[in-house]
Amino acid sequence: MKFELDIMKTVLITGAAGFIGSHLTERLLNDGHRVIGIDNLFTGSKDNLKEASKHPQFTFIEHDIIEEFCSHKKINQIYNLACPASPIHYQENPIYTIKINTIGVINMLELAREKEARILQASTSEIYGDPEEHPQKEEYRGNTSTIGPRACYDEGKRCAETLFYDYHRKYNLEIKIARIFNTYGPRMSLHDGRAVCNFIIQALKKEPVTLYGKGHQTRSFCFVSDLVEGLIRLMEAPGKVTSPINLGNTKEQTMRELAELIIEMCDAKKRFIFSDLPEDDPRRRCPDITKAKILLNWKPRIAIREGLKKTIDYFKERI
Repeated sequence: MKFELDIMKTVLITGAAGFIGSHLTERLLNDGHRVIGIDNLFTGSKDNLKEASKHPQFTFIEHDIIEEFCSHKKINQIYNLACPASPIHYQENPIYTIKINTIGVINMLELAREKEARILQASTSEIYGDPEEHPQKEEYRGNTSTIGPRACYDEGKRCAETLFYDYHRKYNLEIKIARIFNTYGPRMSLHDGRAVCNFIIQALKKEPVTLYGKGHQTRSFCFVSDLVEGLIRLMEAPGKVTSPINLGNTKEQTMRELAELIIEMCDAKKRFIFSDLPEDDPRRRCPDITKAKILLNWKPRIAIREGLKKTIDYFKERI
């Protein structure tokens, strides 16, 4: 649906050149909004914004949100998606990852205060750590390590949520918090390092697929267009909806089951290499999305085979 001029919004998206950010950018442009995309291109790519860059209502600014950002334009909404999301990337420079989730978040909250804008934080299922409760509800406080190799991301995102709530309580800032579970789709980086990417690349190259442990750990996978729909619905939800909201698929599967499905769809031989589990790798991960269903009227709609076909086709072109 196209928006009329009088309800067109100016939306700022940090991490706009990333996997999820670029899909969100295109969706909001197609919905009739003006979009200012910010990215320092640490893990994002301008290639992801090829279509968006053709749109007259899109502006791209190369900027790192660790530095203050100033704009003379009216901004109605801010989606804060800036942060490396793959363990390979966020562990490459863990101190930088923490800065993004503290200094960077404060800079975006201050911008939202100045512009009187509503702001959404892209949080993560990683804040639940290696959960002892299953599936994970938003009330679950998590089982995380403050000193492990994943802590820069897990604890950084937990601190970001704290900052959002403190700004809401102190300044009455309109906030939204999305706890994003595993998401996949076109535009994932070839060097992302997470399961879907690794399995597809190895299967397309007819190489043995690497499983960590015995492949019994579980995840649930949400296609990117479903996630973007959830983010937009959360942003547009009534102001009283300030509690964190899980966004993800509830269809849990083991890593081995996912690998076998991808091998089948890539017409490859079923061959595996088994490696040690990474430190602090969660054994089970699956969201309870009751709040999203009730408050946002949202649930994922893209089946895993349909989503994987689109993702595999994308990787075929890239490889």
